[in-house]
Amino acid sequence: MGSRAFHDEEAADNQDPTFQPYRDDPDEDEATWDTSDPDAPPTEFHDPARPSNLTWKARLQRRIPPRLQRGWQATKTWVIGPQPPRIYTITPVLPAVQHAPLTLLDRYAPKKAHKFWLLVLLYASWLFAFSIVLWKSSFSAQIAGYGAPVHISCVTRYWDDANGCGLNGNECRPFANSTLAFRCPADCHKEQVFIPHPVGDQEVVYEPLVIGGPTANHTGFEGKIVENAVYRADSFICASAVHSGFINDAQGGCGVLTLTGEQASFDASKRRGISSHGFDSYFPKSFGFLDGTLSQCKDLRWPALIVSVVFTATLSIFTTNPAIFFWSLFVMLFSTVALATDPPSSLNYYSLLSTAFGRFLPACFCGWVTYHYTVKRSLTNLTAQFEKTILWLGAAWVGALNNYTFDKIPIQRLTPHDIQAQPGAVPALIIILLSILAIALSQAWAFRIEGRMPRYLLIYGLFVAALLIMLAMPGLNLRIHHYILALLFLPGTSFQNRPSLLYQGLLVGLFINGIARWGFASIVELPGELLAGLPTGTLLPPISVLAVAGAKNITFNLGALPVAAPKGKRTFDGVSVLVNDVERFRGYGDNKDYWPDGWADGGNFTWTWERHRVGADGDDDDAAASKSLPEYFRFAYMDGSVVADYTKAGKWDGDGKWIQMESGHS
Repeated sequence: MGSRAFHDEEAADNQDPTFQPYRDDPDEDEATWDTSDPDAPPTEFHDPARPSNLTWKARLQRRIPPRLQRGWQATKTWVIGPQPPRIYTITPVLPAVQHAPLTLLDRYAPKKAHKFWLLVLLYASWLFAFSIVLWKSSFSAQIAGYGAPVHISCVTRYWDDANGCGLNGNECRPFANSTLAFRCPADCHKEQVFIPHPVGDQEVVYEPLVIGGPTANHTGFEGKIVENAVYRADSFICASAVHSGFINDAQGGCGVLTLTGEQASFDASKRRGISSHGFDSYFPKSFGFLDGTLSQCKDLRWPALIVSVVFTATLSIFTTNPAIFFWSLFVMLFSTVALATDPPSSLNYYSLLSTAFGRFLPACFCGWVTYHYTVKRSLTNLTAQFEKTILWLGAAWVGALNNYTFDKIPIQRLTPHDIQAQPGAVPALIIILLSILAIALSQAWAFRIEGRMPRYLLIYGLFVAALLIMLAMPGLNLRIHHYILALLFLPGTSFQNRPSLLYQGLLVGLFINGIARWGFASIVELPGELLAGLPTGTLLPPISVLAVAGAKNITFNLGALPVAAPKGKRTFDGVSVLVNDVERFRGYGDNKDYWPDGWADGGNFTWTWERHRVGADGDDDDAAASKSLPEYFRFAYMDGSVVADYTKAGKWDGDGKWIQMESGHS
């Protein structure tokens, strides 16, 4: 053995027991070496590449293909945005011009105390001017001989739908010999009926509900009512007053109507932008407007609006403080909408004030959240006074005047029924959704530039999840009101750039309009509340005509009672019959007192109707003329006191010929 080998063996024999073998792998884990006792049995060597030594994140990462990992990292880098982030700020166009109001204010009111008292003076001046206009608009002198007029809404009417007025309309009496001093708001020509309203064998929907108008027929009120115009009692009173020319639609007005009792026919006409519908038969209750009773009361919503616009614009131009700007405008816009431009229905001005205050305080909480997390970021250090006034404040007024600015869009309610039924609603909805998508993408890009996209993706992910949960709730329907849309979209406008100022102002205005006019309506509603008045698809009576005695009477076969609906959902024990949209018969299968002419024990029930003669107690000519009037019949099952869907109208014409109703619900 060579000398070198000898020395190596000697070194090995004399080795220090703490000596560690050389490791040529710098990444090897020291935990895999046992250094506690050199005489102990060797421990198992653990390969660091084995999955048992890795965290769950590392194990999951090993299962993801490298290409996907690289794509995910690239996506994260893109979403995070540029580093450092670039924060949007608005540099005023023509800064000397836009800073001129601030320079003027500093010259004549250099101290904070001066500015404070100027602000107080502005508030007091607005409150005084606005209150004077409201007082002139909302309080009127009594109408001589009739007392103070009652405030009614644009959709107030005397007659309820279906059988809501009871048998023979007795729950909606009196039919005649009664007057009403009333007050109508402005712009009632725009109010529409959204549930199809039967008028004989026709239906009125998505237009003002006005039936009748000026006529050359004998009414018995010639020379007493304006234009000799009579309207069916189920017409909108205010729209009828505009149609007849009794009041000015732009200003509203006060006056007196009189009930004109049963009238033989109602003529259709188009007057003052309102098309009325005709009805070629009789109706037990009608009304007209007494000539000479028009009062000078006016709905001064436009002067009230001008006052608020002038004061809000003045404040916007002369302030840079975001809190003063936002809260001053919030209060002024809310007051103008709730009390002037789009007030909720109320019987008098005091109830209107009560409603407005009840909605204002909860709205302030939403306003505080909006200001703290959105508006404050957009308006802090903003000195583009005229751009802010035009973009933010101008858009806010556009949103707050939603009942005028977006009135022509053919979408009144975001319900599947209205979108499918209203003409032009589907194309309008597509355009709106595409516009929202384009705006959302541009705002998302802005979030990326400012480095805030991950946070807002999380926020909007939570919004979407919450909406999906509400959409999936059994027995409830999701209803997106425009105030909810505003709250959902407002967080996406928290930038100081010009598009965000425009979007933010518009959304704040929409929120104010929604709460001031409608209150905090629920985001989920019962189907019955959402589609009240629409057909529910219930079973319809199998109606047939048994006999027609010329033009004198007609006998119907109503089928058997009780009758079970398919799948046993309901059992119907009665039948309701409308004649000319008035309930004239209600009978139940367990009581023969309802069926003097057609009692059937376990068989089919029959019912006979005698031709109604309008003016039979008057002169012979009127009585003879009334015999030629057609009559319209609709039938429905009753479940106790609850009426199901009515059939479409069948017509019994003046010559005694029966025209069978079409299939389906009315």
